[in-house]
Amino acid sequence: MVIVILILLGLCFGSFVNALVWRLHEQGVGTEPKGKGKSKKTASLDLSILKGRSMCPDCHHTLTTKDLVPLLSWLGLRGKCRYCHKPISVQYPAVEALTAGLFVVSYVWWPYAFNTMGTVNFVAWCALLVGFMALIVYDLRWLLLPNRIVYPLVIIAAITAALNITVFHGGLTGLEDTAISVAIASGLFYVLFQASKGKWIGGGDVKFGLVAGLAIMVPMQAFLVLFFASLIGTVVILPGLAMKKLSSKSHIPFGPFLIVSTIIVKLFGAGIVAWYRRKFLLY
Repeated sequence: MVIVILILLGLCFGSFVNALVWRLHEQGVGTEPKGKGKSKKTASLDLSILKGRSMCPDCHHTLTTKDLVPLLSWLGLRGKCRYCHKPISVQYPAVEALTAGLFVVSYVWWPYAFNTMGTVNFVAWCALLVGFMALIVYDLRWLLLPNRIVYPLVIIAAITAALNITVFHGGLTGLEDTAISVAIASGLFYVLFQASKGKWIGGGDVKFGLVAGLAIMVPMQAFLVLFFASLIGTVVILPGLAMKKLSSKSHIPFGPFLIVSTIIVKLFGAGIVAWYRRKFLLY
């Protein structure tokens, strides 16, 4: 029953992610890395995140309930708008399905017991996952991690970390570990950002490092986030370079690699560290 509920919630929040990303972009949060403001097509539309009605991104026809059933509506309409018949990007069902999948995977492999502390952390983690999905889509499409998504995630992660440290008995050790984790996950990116004047890594990655460090709260696992992000990026990018689809001048978003790495480490980081210690450090 819990898994069914998580799937339904994941599909609904995935639908919200799609709407959020499109509305933020059309509001002018960043049509390009430096932003260009609202497009002429949407300047007169109600693009409020909370109050605006759902609409087709092409014809802007207001969508009804039967058009908004996550995943099923897209399948029933065969990937086309009911009103203008233009194709609906596969991004929409993919994001809905992936968000639901992440909710379920997080529940199945949650590294903590589902007591009060574990449950509070899990709910906060699901909230972070929704933001992670929005950042992945935005960064892949427009090479930007918008502050209007990143900053709320920083707040959620900071509140959760504070609860773990104060209420759930993390104590001084928990505070020190969290501070070091943040310094590792964000501090290294900050140094690279300053040294390259933003050419090697974006400011959004530095800010997301705050989220990762606060969510992980363990220094060794914070190093793992950076390691896996670099490893995943290398595995993805090298084939493109080999086939000459990418070059040294290509703009490649690093945010998705960092986010995927954070998810992996949050769920499996403790086990990976324990395995490494047994295998190579002999304790």
